[in-house]
Amino acid sequence: MTPNKILFVTPPYRCGIAEIAGRWIPLNLVYLAGAAHQAGLAVEIYDAMTKGDGYSRIGERLRESKADYVASTAITATVNDAIKVLELAKGIRPAAVTILGGVHPTFMYEEVLTSSAAVDYIVCGEGEATLRELLQVLEEGGDPNTVAGLAFRQGDRIVKTEERPRLESIDDLPAAWDLLDWGDYTYLFIPDSRLGAISTSRGCGLDCAFCSQQKFWQKSWRGRDPQKVADELEHLHTLYGVNVFLLTDEHPTRDRGRWEAFLDAVIAKAMPIYLLMETRAADIIRDHAILRKYRQAGIVWISIGIEANRPAADEAKQALDLIHEQEIISEASFMLGFPDETSASVKETLQLAQYCNPDFANFLAVAPWPYSEMYAGVKQYIKESDYSRFNMVDPVIGPEKMSTFQVEVALADCYRKFYMGKMAEVMTMKNDFKRAFILRATKLFMGSPFILKKLCVGMFGKLKR
Repeated sequence: MTPNKILFVTPPYRCGIAEIAGRWIPLNLVYLAGAAHQAGLAVEIYDAMTKGDGYSRIGERLRESKADYVASTAITATVNDAIKVLELAKGIRPAAVTILGGVHPTFMYEEVLTSSAAVDYIVCGEGEATLRELLQVLEEGGDPNTVAGLAFRQGDRIVKTEERPRLESIDDLPAAWDLLDWGDYTYLFIPDSRLGAISTSRGCGLDCAFCSQQKFWQKSWRGRDPQKVADELEHLHTLYGVNVFLLTDEHPTRDRGRWEAFLDAVIAKAMPIYLLMETRAADIIRDHAILRKYRQAGIVWISIGIEANRPAADEAKQALDLIHEQEIISEASFMLGFPDETSASVKETLQLAQYCNPDFANFLAVAPWPYSEMYAGVKQYIKESDYSRFNMVDPVIGPEKMSTFQVEVALADCYRKFYMGKMAEVMTMKNDFKRAFILRATKLFMGSPFILKKLCVGMFGKLKR
């Protein structure tokens, strides 16, 4: 007997920035697809976002698949498109069961279920165990009320079942790597690359008010066995030819002993791979004595976030200087568009970025997720209701002394001034890999229609003033 089928679909959302650097694998769907396999279903992953497919092609794929279940995941910026995918699935195959998960639906389940009848079930929180159990219950004709971690409509009311405890171990999650179209994934800043992603931990114990991750993981943190992570890197490199890996962790370096063990395990395998990661400035300073191991393990890109104040900038500069000593490429992010933003504070943020001097600087617009701790305090300043613009690229807050357009102009101006000041430094870099990497990235950025449009907005805005 042929098993029922589930089709996982990424929402066809593109914000204009992430796509410049590469085509990124949907790691969350790899694990969820593994859980669906455990439930006994036939499984497909359709990465419509990476393929650049629109709704017409998505509809064709839904018809071709004839899936009994259609599932997607969403953050705030992608939730509208995820819902449209499920609405399309229902229109094509009304009997199909639709499932939505991810950060935004987890906290905004009532709004999602009220706004669209096409969403049958929402998986709240960590999804693998909940999805597997839900599919098993539905396949057996059981009662979804018995499945922890769900939200769904029951008659004229919305039901939320009891919260599901987080997995005790994240070491042995089934991963359906074979379902990805690996030829789609590349890191454009490194020629001839195949891009993968891997998680060495889950969660974050920090308390950034604007962040979604610390709330989603309830300020918890779980690390994987470092040897098993290194083995997984080797598996993906050997079997699928992956040579560039994004570490998707919010805080991979939290446990110094575990982190060094991971570096040692990767170094021992002597693989020709590149690793991209994000961490905290304080951890880089803490690890100053072992930063050579970062480079030996293949880490070529480190991103850190920087608060707009001098003490934080001093710490970040120290960390960035240490990164540069190892000839690792650095990225730092700076937030603009808070309610008290002014032209003077924008100038101070730019000056901090120039003082810290990362190789790449991101100037991001504050995006108050509707479930974040900061949302209530800034709600009166939010000028945008379209969730697709809550992407940290488009300003959604109108500060007391600036308009959202002025914030957009300020963002473009910060980018222009920062990178105009970097070119002489880049051209004189002695490390060939780093220099070529930055020049290639700059060329791709400046050739992007999205970036050119943003810069034109900045120049037009300055002329209007």
